[in-house]
Amino acid sequence: MSQFILYQGKAKELSHFPYIIEFANYKIQNIQLNSQEIKASEGIRICLIVDGKFDWNIDGQPFLLYPNDVSLTCPWQTIGSSKGAYDIGALMWITIKPLHFEANGELVLGEWSSISETDQRVIGTILSLNKKPVLTRLKACQQIFQNIEVELFSKELGYKTRVNHLIDELLITAVRHLSKQDNLRRDFPQTFLKLEQTLRENLSHPWSVEEMAGLVGLGTTAFSEKVKAFSGFSPLNYLINIRISEAIKLLGRKDLSLTDIALETGFYSSQHFSSTFKKLTGYTPREFRKNK
Repeated sequence: MSQFILYQGKAKELSHFPYIIEFANYKIQNIQLNSQEIKASEGIRICLIVDGKFDWNIDGQPFLLYPNDVSLTCPWQTIGSSKGAYDIGALMWITIKPLHFEANGELVLGEWSSISETDQRVIGTILSLNKKPVLTRLKACQQIFQNIEVELFSKELGYKTRVNHLIDELLITAVRHLSKQDNLRRDFPQTFLKLEQTLRENLSHPWSVEEMAGLVGLGTTAFSEKVKAFSGFSPLNYLINIRISEAIKLLGRKDLSLTDIALETGFYSSQHFSSTFKKLTGYTPREFRKNK
């Protein structure tokens, strides 16, 4: 099939898929000025390099992308070429506009998606915390892109359902790879330390076991077993210990109220904070601040 760029509102192939802003299979044979300026994505943008080498700036960082590499950017992230033009090569991309997506990780894809609310929340969290938007050696995405292309143009029986499922598959494949690529060839203690750093930097987030497991690319059962073996605690109890240790540091700051500290360390109320703190330390936060 020849190259194409489909735009929502202009291409009849996308008329039944209002959440698809763009879908393209594009080959660049000549460098054209101003063909790829740096700008923010309009949605979740997944771009696969099919052929060539591309020198891009993504969210203020330089990246070199090679065949089978994938860029994965959020609506608030910028992407483009510092030269303002596409390099010679071939690529495929899709831009998906969620019903709701905030930088704090709140993600609602829309009724078209069959991904559960829990998994959408995990995906949103992983994407919002992602600092490395290039996924290396993700060849599996090419077949999914090609299948979407076939369905859009052939319009055979059930193609609308099939396209929706394929985009779910593309998103899950990319995010799974994202959560695993930093942990490849790395033992669990190193992965665990990285996870703890992420938790400490985002304590106000209402972490679930599914989200924590997703960050390190494990299922919840395997993740819980590894955390228990490594730390002696279940994931949620380990998280509570981190919250309390950070709260102890903040109690030394007289400019913060107990409610401020509770919310900043991820407790849903000052009462919850106080009861948990006393259970683990033997003191209420107020007593600890006064005596210690």
